[in-house]
Amino acid sequence: MKIHVSHRTSYAYDREMAFSPHLLYLRPRENALLRVNHFAFNITPEAKIVWTRDYYDNCLAWAHFWERAPTLTIRTDFEVETLDTNPFDFILKAHAFNFPFEYEELHAFNLTPYLAPPFPETRTGLLNWLDEHFVDRPKETVPYLVALNTLIHSTLTYKRREERGIQPSLTTLQLGSGSCRDYAVLFIELCRTLGLAARFVSGYLYDPTADSPSAGAMHAWTEVYLPGGGWKGIDPTHGIWCDDAFIPVAHAAVAESVNPIQGSYYNPEPVPSQLAHSVLVETIA
Repeated sequence: MKIHVSHRTSYAYDREMAFSPHLLYLRPRENALLRVNHFAFNITPEAKIVWTRDYYDNCLAWAHFWERAPTLTIRTDFEVETLDTNPFDFILKAHAFNFPFEYEELHAFNLTPYLAPPFPETRTGLLNWLDEHFVDRPKETVPYLVALNTLIHSTLTYKRREERGIQPSLTTLQLGSGSCRDYAVLFIELCRTLGLAARFVSGYLYDPTADSPSAGAMHAWTEVYLPGGGWKGIDPTHGIWCDDAFIPVAHAAVAESVNPIQGSYYNPEPVPSQLAHSVLVETIA
């Protein structure tokens, strides 16, 4: 599938501001199943872009500013070709066919950041919730994950939150609602509680549905590491496994590590501001 994305974020202040270097996690994560055919920044005030790789090997852009301005606008425009049409096109290693399983020693070491369980209180609460709601558990690993994903999707109600940060997983369960990032972190902590390596993914989703949770915004989901299958994307917000409609940008063990735009302004006191944000994701004929 060929997809075009236009993403614009603008911060308006009541006076001219000087800006710190900004970290931008906005370029799609290229691999054999995702090709970036075009990518461009349009940033005001003018910025020098320095491309780097972070500790997760994400493509990270540093934007360095020298001019003061009353408005900061960051726009990206890109085209990608996605090829992951069948997310179930893999063969698990024999020892991981049924759940639970244990990762091989070397894999477990390499996956250490993604296996770190939540705090004991959270872990206990999640196990209690699973015992109450996830009673009829499939024995095979893939059906197990499908059922767990379906459970989260059917139990919670999507709610777009404009507040910063991520809800604690137990709060998401208590409220019965959350944003896509809340769903993703809840699924990560459930997986890690069960002994599965999982990480947070930020990116985009093509979904022509007008009331889609991803309409007009970036999206978030989870990747789980399966022996023989590698990292597999699972989206509890929509209750599906990730296919060629998903465009991953960055992944991390801790969700806050890959906030799309990270930076600040220089001023001795807080300054009122207004945020405007738009995302357009569409297919290319």
